[in-house]
Amino acid sequence: MAGYVGIGLPCGIMEQQIGMDPLQAFFLCYIFYSGAGQFMIPGMWLAGAPMATIIASVSAVNTRQILYSASLSKYCQKEGKLLSFFFAAGVTDESFGVNIARFEAGEWKVAQALLVNFFSCTSWAVANFVGALLGEMVAIPVAVGSFAMTSIFICLLCSQRFDKTNTIVVVATIIGVIVCKLIGLSGPAIILGALCGIVVGLLYLRRGGDEDDAR
Repeated sequence: MAGYVGIGLPCGIMEQQIGMDPLQAFFLCYIFYSGAGQFMIPGMWLAGAPMATIIASVSAVNTRQILYSASLSKYCQKEGKLLSFFFAAGVTDESFGVNIARFEAGEWKVAQALLVNFFSCTSWAVANFVGALLGEMVAIPVAVGSFAMTSIFICLLCSQRFDKTNTIVVVATIIGVIVCKLIGLSGPAIILGALCGIVVGLLYLRRGGDEDDAR
């Protein structure tokens, strides 16, 4: 919950920059609970990206939730559909990490995991609310606020196991983004670069890759 404060404040500030008031920022967090997505929306909006590009980019980033759901679904098989629905709706990167460890240790129930999701979401929503209030009172450069989420992705990248496959994917993604920007496709550059990295990584694995990487 404390970790959400550090990134929720700059996110709220950015949301205020595109015309959202504190209450709108608060309720957005409950309607669309996605830290990365909420950072991307104002950032891409201020950069002048087309609406279709914003929707496609945010949707692509959030496809990782499918993998989270697949990993957690086996723990919901004996639970009611309503409880499972609300639990699934509140899963994010951080709460997934906490809950999956507890589930695997055999000391956790879906109701407890739901509380983790709820309190995490509330912390995020309150931080966005306060950030939007600060944005109305203090002028903070958008570039500074937007880098808060970028720094998180850098940390996630650095925490990965750098085998050959991951390295190839990262390099291919960077090259893909640069090429897109050079040829004038600045709007969809991120999503196209990411797709480029995925395709190159899959082709590498299909041709053999490293045995450890394939596993």
